[in-house]
Amino acid sequence: MTSYVTSSAKAEMSELRRLKGLLPPELQSWVVVEGTTEVNPPLIRSEEISKDQVEIQIDLVKWDDLAMDQRNLLFWHEVARIQNDTIPRDGWEMAALAIGLGGAVGELWVQDGLLLLLAMALCGVSGWRLYQKNNGEKQLKEMVEADEKAIALAQRFGYSLPNAYKSLGSALKTLVEKAPSKRQRSRYEARLSALKRSANKAKAKSKNTEESDMY
Repeated sequence: MTSYVTSSAKAEMSELRRLKGLLPPELQSWVVVEGTTEVNPPLIRSEEISKDQVEIQIDLVKWDDLAMDQRNLLFWHEVARIQNDTIPRDGWEMAALAIGLGGAVGELWVQDGLLLLLAMALCGVSGWRLYQKNNGEKQLKEMVEADEKAIALAQRFGYSLPNAYKSLGSALKTLVEKAPSKRQRSRYEARLSALKRSANKAKAKSKNTEESDMY
């Protein structure tokens, strides 16, 4: 039993080191890769843990069920989100909204018009930011853009364009099958559809280039 636990821990550390090596050189000094210890966590996610450090957290149990190429492309998708600056931030909006609402109620009581306006403005800004963060269309657009950038990162690390598309498509199909909720399944399906369209465009562009080179 002890031997199994030890070998499992070694395998996990080896995978984390391997993934660290898949970071572009410009990210290696401030992006860390760790296994998550949460209960029922997402497969992979990124989190800003300080002003100058981001952590990619991975559920290594679920991760182990994926093929190597699938892991690589999903990892580069997360890297692309960091590069695109679309990972979650500190979440000050909820605190600001609570302060604003509390201030608005308090100023209604004491009837200070200026402070009431300031409190309502704080509510408005924080509420708008929360809406933007949770907007489904915006989130999907960011995910699709990260998928496209993941394809480019894969090529940077030696993948051919067709193999990069195949690996990410295969990973998304697996995530669709294993999605725990209808909402998550729909998001993966939407990303998969967008990826197929992108692959078809890339294929057509490549074919046109080859034909033009013949003349």
